[in-house]
Amino acid sequence: MIKDLETTWVVPGHTERRHVFRESDDLIGQKVGHALAERLVVISCIGEKLDKKEAGITKKVVFEQTKVIAGNEKNWNKVVLEYEPVWAIGIGKMASPQQAQEVHEKLEGWLKSNVSDAVAHGTGFICGGSVTGTAYKELASQPDMDSFLWVVLL
Repeated sequence: MIKDLETTWVVPGHTERRHVFRESDDLIGQKVGHALAERLVVISCIGEKLDKKEAGITKKVVFEQTKVIAGNEKNWNKVVLEYEPVWAIGIGKMASPQQAQEVHEKLEGWLKSNVSDAVAHGTGFICGGSVTGTAYKELASQPDMDSFLWVVLL
């Protein structure tokens, strides 16, 4: 259906799919694998809820989510990882540029250790989760931030 619409990008793992529709990390990983097999470009969303952030386990959560995705991905040149801090959505807050940079830096290290140097340095990293029109310049100035996901609801 997506290909019939001539769309080439998909966003598996978005907050609503994970938390409203209760899609598991395993299912999201399977969706990523299927999308790549169908030659689509994937923006894989990963991120933690407020209780996980406050418990200090952001890194653990995003590594677990990335591990399942990595198990289904063979063609990393068609993958972008989006750090989507779930705790920021809908409350008018966002991860600070420094927080987002730290997560992306750690994800790059995880990819280097668990996939390859080439994947770690070649994978795009973006930020989502209540990105505002006033914060995007500071986000874009971070060394590991390739862009950000800005969702506009009409």
